[in-house]
This record gives sequence, C-alpha cells and structure tokens, in this order.
Amino acid sequence: MTDIAASDFRHPRRHVRLDTILRLRWLAALGQLAAIFIVAQGLEFDVPIVPCIAVIGAAAALNLALQIAFNPMQRLEPVYAAALLALNIVELGALLYFTGGLENPFSFLFLVPVLISATALPVRLTIALGLLAVACASVLVFFHLPLPWDSDEPLMLPPIYLLGVWLSIVLAIGVTSLYAFQVTEEARKLSDALAATELVLTREQHLTQIDGLAAAAAHELGTPLATIFLIAKELEKTVKDGQIAGELKMLREQAQRCRDILAKITELSSSGAPFDNMKLSTLIEEAVAPHRDFGVAIKVRIAVAPTREPVGARNPAILYGVGNILENAVDFARSAVEVNAWWNNDIVEIEISDDGPGIAPDLLNRIGEPYLSRRRGADDNQGHQGLGLGVFIARTLLERTGAKVSFANRTFPDHGAVVQIIWPRSQFEESESAPDATS
Repeated sequence: MTDIAASDFRHPRRHVRLDTILRLRWLAALGQLAAIFIVAQGLEFDVPIVPCIAVIGAAAALNLALQIAFNPMQRLEPVYAAALLALNIVELGALLYFTGGLENPFSFLFLVPVLISATALPVRLTIALGLLAVACASVLVFFHLPLPWDSDEPLMLPPIYLLGVWLSIVLAIGVTSLYAFQVTEEARKLSDALAATELVLTREQHLTQIDGLAAAAAHELGTPLATIFLIAKELEKTVKDGQIAGELKMLREQAQRCRDILAKITELSSSGAPFDNMKLSTLIEEAVAPHRDFGVAIKVRIAVAPTREPVGARNPAILYGVGNILENAVDFARSAVEVNAWWNNDIVEIEISDDGPGIAPDLLNRIGEPYLSRRRGADDNQGHQGLGLGVFIARTLLERTGAKVSFANRTFPDHGAVVQIIWPRSQFEESESAPDATS
C-alpha cells in the first residue's frame, strides 16, 4: 500500500481576491459616511466634516483606481493584501483622531482588518497588522480631537476608563485573531485532507477498474487469437516450403503465447467484472500480501464461526483502509503483527495489533485527525513519521463503508497498538457499496 506524505497535500494558503478586499473597503467607506451623516444631521453634534470626508474620499479614490487598473478577480499576493488591510487601519485611525480617539465607540473596528488577516494571510503578516492596530490605538489615547458631543455638556471620560478601552482593544485583537486563526487552520487542514482522501479513493477505484478492463480485454481478444492460432496451424500443415513453414510455426507459437498471457490475466478476476465479490479471508490475504517480506512476521487468525463467512464487494476503500492500517502496524512493530478476524450474524470485525511501542497517551484520543504525527524514538534510524495523513485517509474511507474504527494500546505487560475495525454485517455485505458495479 503506497504511503502518501502529508506535505503532498498541504497547499499554500488561498490568496485573497482583490474584489473581496475592495468590497470590504467600499462597505467601510459607506458605513463611515452613514455614521458621519447620522451624528452630524441626526444627533446634531459638531463633527469635523471636511477632514473626515477627505479621509473617506481618499480611500474611495484608491478603491476606484485599483478597480480600474487591475482585474477585480485577480488574487493578491499576501503582502499586497496585508498592505490594503494596513491602509484600512490607518484610515480608521485618522477618522478616530478627528472624532474623539478611543472615546469613540467605533474604535473597536480596529479588530476587523486583523481578523480578516487571521483567516486568510500568513501568521507573520497578521502579527504585523495586529501591532499596527495596537500602535494606532496607543497613539489615539494621547492625541485626538474632542469627541463630538453636546457643547453644553461635553463628555469627559477619566483616563482610567480610556486605559481600559485601550487594554480591551489589545486583548480583543490578540484573542479573537488567535481564535479565528485556529478555526481557519483546522478547516483548511480538514479540507486538504479530505481532498487527499478523494484522490486516494479515485486512484484505488481506477486501479480496480483497470483490473476489470484487463480481464474484459483478455476475454474479447481470446476469440480472434484463437482464430489466428487455428488458421496458422492449418496453413502449417499444407505449406511445405521450409522458410514459410518456419514463419507459420513462429506465428502459431506467438499466438499461443498471447493466449497463455491472456489466460493469466483472466485469472485475476473469475467473472471479469471490475468489482468482484470477495470473502473476508480473501480480503485480509490481499491486504496482507504486500507486507510479508519486510522482516516482520504477520500472523493471520480467522475464527471459525457457525455462520457463513461474510462476502462483500471488492471495495477499493476497504482494501486501502485495511492495507494502510496494516502498513502502519508493520512499520511500528518490533517483530510481529497479528491480524484477527471473526464474525457473527450481526457484525464483522478485523483486529490488527503489533508489538511495537504503542500509541502515545497524548495522541490516543486524537488518532484520525489530519496531519497528526509523532516522530518515532531514537532507535529509528530512518526518522520515520507515522499516524499522520495516511491514518486519517484510512479511517475516513473505512467509515464511509459503515465501519467503526477504534485505536487502543495493549493491556500491560503486553505492549503495542491495537486497531479494531467493525462493520455491521449487512453493510459489509452490501454490494451497492461498490459504485459502477454494473457498468
């Protein structure tokens, strides 16, 4: 079973489209204009309209220039997206300078550009934007124009309150950005890992279909080859010329050789169908066979049950999932791996165990998460990493077939890992689990 490195599926972060940033900037400009209009006209507070409109107008002019000069669908490099978000922070800082600094309740909008960066940009750029927002908030504590308010009763906030506002902005930027980054990173890992799972399943299905196509081709080619063989044999009897007779004999022998090769190919599938049914014991043997010559003894024990042995479809998801878990067991085992299987009228179970170091306690409850890996001990001179993307793919594929996969360690004094794969018998034997069975 081929191993798939996690790094093969860890794609770089998706670049943000220019159109997305511009839409956010236009929305911010319209919101700022509406806020100024409501405060100046609705509440009749004294707002420095000219400098505020100048700041908003400069932002709108930049938006318009970017829309004209570049394709809105263009995906920005992270540094350019960060630069536009930094402009948003500076523009907001300028507006807050003219409208009361941190006394203005809209000062918490410093969070927005940093949160956007946390979900779409690299960590270093997010940290830089967070520091810029904190710097702007710090400057606004000491330098700002009065907050627009009733001139008869001006609002005077104590310094300790402003310090609390500043501290709350700093903490909110840090905590919410970290939370947004963690959630987005987990979603990104899961998305990439599921894409890898689909790729593996597609490849396994393709290989199984090739098996069926080969058997079908062997069946179809058998008839013309038999005809060629028969004609060559009859001509060989009638032609007496030495050179031509030798060539006819060679033609007959090569035709017979082709028939023998096609007969071997046909044996790969008794019915010639791409997805044959297979017994549980056959499934286990097919999964075990590629791993027998790696210096680890593999003991297969199939319990004798009073009921008929389960027969399921030749499902690539099951073959890959069981094979991948078995490959991990062989890789971590010291000397032996055991594969036990049994069944009854309700369930079908396969248990794979090894005599290796077992699963680390801190990883035991997280097995199956994408990109979860732990470097083996110092006795591993190959520096192999296991229990990563491969286990996630295997578990996902097996659970799609209705199996329940659980991981545990052997009971002391034994050592090693134990993986149980349990299907409801009805689902294991369900032929519809293999798509395109009739094609």
